[in-house]
Order: sequence, then structure tokens, then C-alpha cells
Amino acid sequence: MKAMILAAGRGERMRPLTDTCPKPLLKVRGRPLIAWHILNLVRAGITEIVINHSHLGHMLEEALGDGSQFGARIVYSHEPTPLETAGGIANALHLLGDAPFVALSGDIYAPYFDFSQVFDALPDNDARGQPLAPGQRDIAWLYMTPNPWHNPDGDFGLELYTLSNEGTPKWNFGNIGVYRPEMFDGIAPGEFVKFGPLMRKFIAQGRIGGEVYTGPWVNVGTVAQLEELNAPPGRKAGA
Repeated sequence: MKAMILAAGRGERMRPLTDTCPKPLLKVRGRPLIAWHILNLVRAGITEIVINHSHLGHMLEEALGDGSQFGARIVYSHEPTPLETAGGIANALHLLGDAPFVALSGDIYAPYFDFSQVFDALPDNDARGQPLAPGQRDIAWLYMTPNPWHNPDGDFGLELYTLSNEGTPKWNFGNIGVYRPEMFDGIAPGEFVKFGPLMRKFIAQGRIGGEVYTGPWVNVGTVAQLEELNAPPGRKAGA
């Protein structure tokens, strides 16, 4: 399985830090956010990694190189203008191949997420081992989290490992998922496409499953959050 780390965002709320540094290279506990993901992917045996970038993308390539320092092989998908999540993934499909892949945001902090679980997320056979028709297979599997302060109402309902648009209670999408390439059929390379409407379309068809991840997880969106993560244990940021 291959992985894609989404790293093309501008990080407006993290300015002025992101004026001179791509957001995924900001450090938590002495390590760039994106490096936590790369090391965890490699630990799980996922060594083929695609990274998309736009703003200050050359700094990502300079810092991460070809991935050999991590035991990985990294290739890059440059976006002159950010294409949003669905557009960015579609633009990189030629690098990801024909099999399901895991994709995650480069600016979340989930240091203990075990990527070995993603290999079995999208089976081609049912519980009896019989092949599923293409239209019966889940097209994506999303990892949800308890609702953080910035998304108190959550995103999607979840019942019996199937996501719903209207169900309650709602959980927060943790920006980690496994996807079949055909989910992005019809999106042309270079096209700007947001992910939310695409997900909701397939959720309405009952074709996206998921589960709740309860380990440490932070969507690092503000300078204050970054400072909090880097504060010494037992001490609040700024104390």
C-alpha cells in the first residue's frame, strides 16, 4: 500500500510562522509534524509515500529529500495553485497506482496512530470470503475522533462501521482515511475540488465506512495549539 500526505495548504491561521516555513515542517517535540507521519508509516511497512505541496514546497523537498533518511521512498506532486484535498489527490493518482491507498493531512499530530490497521480497511471480499461486486465494496474508510473544540458538532454519524450524513451522535473526521482510486474518477488533473461534497455523496450511497480513533490527535491550526504541544509536561504554554 502507498500513502499520500497532504501538505499543500497555506496555513493562514499559523501566520507569521507559515510565512517562512510550510506548516507540516513546524516542529512538535523537536520533530516536524510531517516527520511523525513518515516514521509511523514506515514503522507499519508503508514506505512508498507521495507528498503534494504548493506554498514553500521546495522547503519540504529540501528537508525530506527522497525519503531515504526515514527508510522510505518519497515522490512529490507540486501544485502551482493549491487544489484542495480531492483535487490534490486526483492530481497525484498517477503516482498512487490502482490499489487502495491511505491519505492523511500533514498538519495533524497523531504520534501513536498505528498505520498497520489500514491494510485491511477496504476488503474486496465479504465476511464469507466471497468477492464483492465493485458497487458493493466500500470506496473509503475514514478514521473519526471525538469532537475537538474547533468542531464541537462533528462531521458524520457512525453506526455499525458505516458513516451517515445525518446520523447522531456525530464524530469528527480525523483527516486520515483509506481510499479506492475510483472515488476520484471524473476529477481532472489540476482541477480544484473540495473533499467534503465528494465524501457526502458516497456516504449517502452507503459506501464509506469508518471507525473511531481515541488516541492522541490534534489538528494543529493555531500558534497557541503548537505552543501548547511544545510546552514542558505539566506546564501550560506561556507559563
